[in-house]
Amino acid sequence: MNDQLSDFIHFMTVERGLSENTIVSYKRDLQNYLSFLMTHEQLSDIKDVTRLHIIHYLKQLKEEGKSSKTSVRHLSSIRSFHQFLLREKVTKDDPSWNIETQKTERKLPKVLSLGEVEKLLDTPNQHTPFDYRDKAMLELLYATGIRVSEMLDLTLADVHLTMGFIRCFGKGRKERIVPIGEAAASAIEEYLEKGRGKLLKKQPADALFLNHHGKKMSRQGFWKNLKKRALEAGIQKELTPHTLRHSFATHLLENGADLRAVQEMLGHADISTTQIYTHVTKTRLKDVYHKFHPRA
Repeated sequence: MNDQLSDFIHFMTVERGLSENTIVSYKRDLQNYLSFLMTHEQLSDIKDVTRLHIIHYLKQLKEEGKSSKTSVRHLSSIRSFHQFLLREKVTKDDPSWNIETQKTERKLPKVLSLGEVEKLLDTPNQHTPFDYRDKAMLELLYATGIRVSEMLDLTLADVHLTMGFIRCFGKGRKERIVPIGEAAASAIEEYLEKGRGKLLKKQPADALFLNHHGKKMSRQGFWKNLKKRALEAGIQKELTPHTLRHSFATHLLENGADLRAVQEMLGHADISTTQIYTHVTKTRLKDVYHKFHPRA
């Protein structure tokens, strides 16, 4: 079964061109699934898997306290795997077919107010190479709404400051051009002039944002820095690496931006994904109304 999993991962990586994070997620989910089949169900051949085995697995996830969102993701991975095996004629049927998924409650994304964003962006102000870098990263995320992984994958060749845009690659390695504002362009230019050269070590690096080893910064490294900067800015809200992305989209829509333009900038394949931010703006308007209207 592990050989079939390797074939599936190869297919998703090479032929589907999915992102590294998506591949890691598929692999982790399916390794857990196959381990359950071999250990709990005593199966050694993927052809012997039935609908009942998958239901048992989903039941175990629930007993382990996994959220409905996690269970739905696992089932999605399992379906993709079994559909692949069916297409490759490894199996004669798809045991995951017609298994109902749990309905997940869609949570509204957490966003920062404009004042909180300004505090966060003004925090790296000590004029060290790390301050120039962090300032540039935060300004870029808020200016463009790109994903953290997309930002960290940027190379020097992807940044066009004089023309006011960056080129990034989203999910499925889909290329898109995203405009950047003057504040972000200025911060990046200052980082390139005063910060990046001091972070470079003997080995040359193409990555735009470097860590203290002179190598491409990791997602974990950025997340650690973001929490540190939020603490310095006095922000009490719970942050995620996507907080500035969510804030970017929400603030654009609050100021009258077209939904489809926001969809394109965010790199969403489906506009329904972008529409979640319209619910955020409505919720924020209600909060403002109840807080400030004398007869609310």
